[in-house]
Amino acid sequence: MDVVLSLHGRMATALVLYYTVVGLWGLFLGVRNSGPTPGFRGAIAIAVIASVAQGALGFVVFAFLRPPADALHVLYGFALALALPLAASVVRDRAARGQSVALGFAALFAAGLAIRGIITA
Repeated sequence: MDVVLSLHGRMATALVLYYTVVGLWGLFLGVRNSGPTPGFRGAIAIAVIASVAQGALGFVVFAFLRPPADALHVLYGFALALALPLAASVVRDRAARGQSVALGFAALFAAGLAIRGIITA
């Protein structure tokens, strides 16, 4: 079980880095006055899938090893998994440039949520 806990921690760090890169990518697209490219949308999908996988690992740790020290850790995990799908549904009708910028900021927000989740672990 310690392997799962270690994997949960390492994946959290990877999510922070990945969400940061995706967020900067979205802002770069917005600066170039471009809408979300298929590659950018795919990167967002990968981020969401990785967040859900992170949550599954967290559930295994919670069920078989120990609960987190702070209950806010769980809240940050749920918010992380829901942040980008919610942002994508909200910005669907915006101009292409606005979608890129909003999704970029949402990804940076998700990186912040992941950092807060690490801090409250």
